[in-house]
Amino acid sequence: MKLPIIASLLASAAAFAPASNSIASSRPASQLAVAIDTSDIKNGLTVEIDGEPWKVLHFSIMKQARGAAKTTIKFKNLKKGNTLENTYRSGEKFETAMIEKKPAQYTYPDENDNLFFMDMETFEETMVEAKVVEDVEKWIDEGMEVNLVYFKGEVIEVVVPQTMSYTIAETEPGIKGNTAQGVTKPAILSCGATITVPGYLSEGEAIKVDTNKGEFLSRDNE
Repeated sequence: MKLPIIASLLASAAAFAPASNSIASSRPASQLAVAIDTSDIKNGLTVEIDGEPWKVLHFSIMKQARGAAKTTIKFKNLKKGNTLENTYRSGEKFETAMIEKKPAQYTYPDENDNLFFMDMETFEETMVEAKVVEDVEKWIDEGMEVNLVYFKGEVIEVVVPQTMSYTIAETEPGIKGNTAQGVTKPAILSCGATITVPGYLSEGEAIKVDTNKGEFLSRDNE
């Protein structure tokens, strides 16, 4: 006869138990902060320092004859745009930023150079300030799908695909034959960026580009 009473008491206690564990487990993995140290640092990683998101632009490890190695890290503040370079002792701790990435499609700019993107899941439009996209705006083409990176509900970064196809909008006439070997020239792409391309390419051709390095990869059909 005691078992129903015990079960009832346990159910009542569970109803008043804190729900923090269930809330945390429901968050996307990209939103969960993770403790790391200097050995985990890599380019492109975003960490939280003093409540703000800082992206690792570059790091180098300096080994010493005596004592532990030191790591020099250059960060960019994804909210303010400024950079910071510091040197840390081996093993110093950081916390990854609780960020969330959402797919979105570029729709149009406004008169203040802010860009609008449509959420690929909800179809709602999000305005991203010009200062947030200044580093990658030249690669954003009409209708392009990107990832919007959110930190505490605010878009702090727009990530474009590393490999993208563009049309050559303007360049010098293509050079045919063996004379094209090793010859390069500047070309303006449909997205507005200017890169160096092989001399044999002509206006209107579609090409693949590495947006991280700003380099020509191949013709689109190769």
